[in-house]
Amino acid sequence: MKQLLILGAGTAGTTVANRLRKMLDSQAWGITIVDQDARHYYQPGFLFLPFGLYSQRDVMRPKTRFIPGGVELVLAQIEAIQPEQNRVRLVDGRSLSYDFLVIATGCRNDPEATPGMLEQEWRKSIFDFYTYEGAQALGEHLRTWDGGRLVVNIVDYPIKCPVAPLEFLMLSDWFFQKKGMRERVEITFVTPLEGAFNQPISSRYLGGILERKGVKVVPEFMVEHVDPDAKKLVAYDESEVAFDLLVTVPLNRGDAAINRSGLGDELDYVPVDMQTFQHPKHANIFVLGDAAALPTSKAGSVAHYATDCFSENFVRHLRGQSMQSRFDGHGTCFIESGFGKALMIDFNYEVEPLPGYYPLPGIGPFALLKESRLNHWGKLIFKDLYWSYLVKGHDLGVPPLMSMTGKRRETSEA
Repeated sequence: MKQLLILGAGTAGTTVANRLRKMLDSQAWGITIVDQDARHYYQPGFLFLPFGLYSQRDVMRPKTRFIPGGVELVLAQIEAIQPEQNRVRLVDGRSLSYDFLVIATGCRNDPEATPGMLEQEWRKSIFDFYTYEGAQALGEHLRTWDGGRLVVNIVDYPIKCPVAPLEFLMLSDWFFQKKGMRERVEITFVTPLEGAFNQPISSRYLGGILERKGVKVVPEFMVEHVDPDAKKLVAYDESEVAFDLLVTVPLNRGDAAINRSGLGDELDYVPVDMQTFQHPKHANIFVLGDAAALPTSKAGSVAHYATDCFSENFVRHLRGQSMQSRFDGHGTCFIESGFGKALMIDFNYEVEPLPGYYPLPGIGPFALLKESRLNHWGKLIFKDLYWSYLVKGHDLGVPPLMSMTGKRRETSEA
């Protein structure tokens, strides 16, 4: 019996395990998935935890609920991948052999990479919200915080879900208005980018919304260190931004096991073919989700579309046929903007987010780069779709490749 080994039981790993268990002959193929955490998180929901909109039951489930029959779940930490031996070593001393390997180990926060961040003010006046523990701690703090200088900062790119910091800013404006204390809160966005977002057209749209909400944007700020005593962000050019409450997106990097295996780049992401996800040196290794060094967003929708393309391609590859489905970097994201509204963006490797409607021109029902209540409900409904269908590998009938249908071309200067 041949062995397919999947490293990581998050969105990408669990989805591909469900899909391939249906597609591969169970008499000929054994499938094993490895993860160190027994809990599966709905990570987009972390954004809502600090504002009391979601609770633990919305964002956390046992991983065993989503692992299909016929797939073995191994709860263990990965020590290293040994591609020359077709083997993975676990921290507990065990080794797992494979014929094919799928790396879906995701990415992680590395606050330790920024001097001063993890010192005495960590989770006192300095918080993250990209982890369950951080989002919960921030929520506790916000319940009693009496105002001041709120700074939301991105240390560097790439990051998981690039729109989440913008959502946090806009939800903060709504949250403090709802509490009747918005006039006591100065909200500042500190970013290494030239504007609010990393694409010109969407940056103009989103930056305009931030401006209308009274959010100050400090662009091209490259954090060198945090001064926890003076409560300041300090850049490499020695410019400073003071804060009373810092909500940071620390440096993101791949899993530490990738570094120990010598398979990653300087941030421990694994280089792969951007259309087939195949490793450039090891033909029996594929990389999906946030673990891959790809020029697209590290977001759940990208992982879902990628998994659609990969699954069909992988079966063809096993038959000795060419891999025909060429992933285009497609991603779709709802962007919560507060007051019961949200925006939507749809993009790929070549096409930046454009205005228009999705999926049908002039009809939608979802508006692109435009606030609407329907987009907000789409964002909320997605959570239930995730738990019930997407992570279980069900096909929702949404094409994985991006379509220009409904989108309106315009220049960034328009």
